[in-house]
Amino acid sequence: MSARRSDSRDRMVLSAAALLREHGAGATSIDRVLAHSGAPRGSVYHHFPGGRAQLIDEAVQLAGSFIAGLIDAAMQADDPVEAIDSFFVLWHDRLVESDFRAGCPIVAVAVETNDDAPQLARSAAAVFTRWQEALAALFVRHGLTEERSRRLGAFIIAAVEGAVIMCRAERSTAPIEAAAAEIHDLLLYALRDRPAARPPLRPQPQPRARP
Repeated sequence: MSARRSDSRDRMVLSAAALLREHGAGATSIDRVLAHSGAPRGSVYHHFPGGRAQLIDEAVQLAGSFIAGLIDAAMQADDPVEAIDSFFVLWHDRLVESDFRAGCPIVAVAVETNDDAPQLARSAAAVFTRWQEALAALFVRHGLTEERSRRLGAFIIAAVEGAVIMCRAERSTAPIEAAAAEIHDLLLYALRDRPAARPPLRPQPQPRARP
């Protein structure tokens, strides 16, 4: 494949992800992707023989990997609470910088009925699972049980996604700021009593043997 063709393909996937983020799955048509990316019309079925469904599926996977990379980077923090705080800051800043137009492309696909392309829902579910597992791994590493860590991972993703939707509707950062504050306090409480945080048991003085 030539560099030009490869570049055209990449532009189309990036454009599809951007359109999903701002306009939703239903509005992300081939025509809009071509107009947004500047790719030639003849390249669509050359690069994406599965048509629109394949293009959107690849855009979902690209967006999912991008956010997963950001989560992985945040997970390097020694303080897990700081790591989650930074995850909320990421979404807060994306909302403000886009004037509340940019949402989550994974949600855009997940909330719409795709009877003609059921693989899109499966791809969205796989991305959410990947994010949750990354968060759960962080909490396990810091001393929480696997079960609690999985629940917290799912809860945090649900809270972020719900807050982003509310922020876009209200054109306000208040929902995500509220969610971030509550989860911050929840994590402080959850991590306070984790086994790794408990002070080590002090050895008890042994009675002296009688002479």
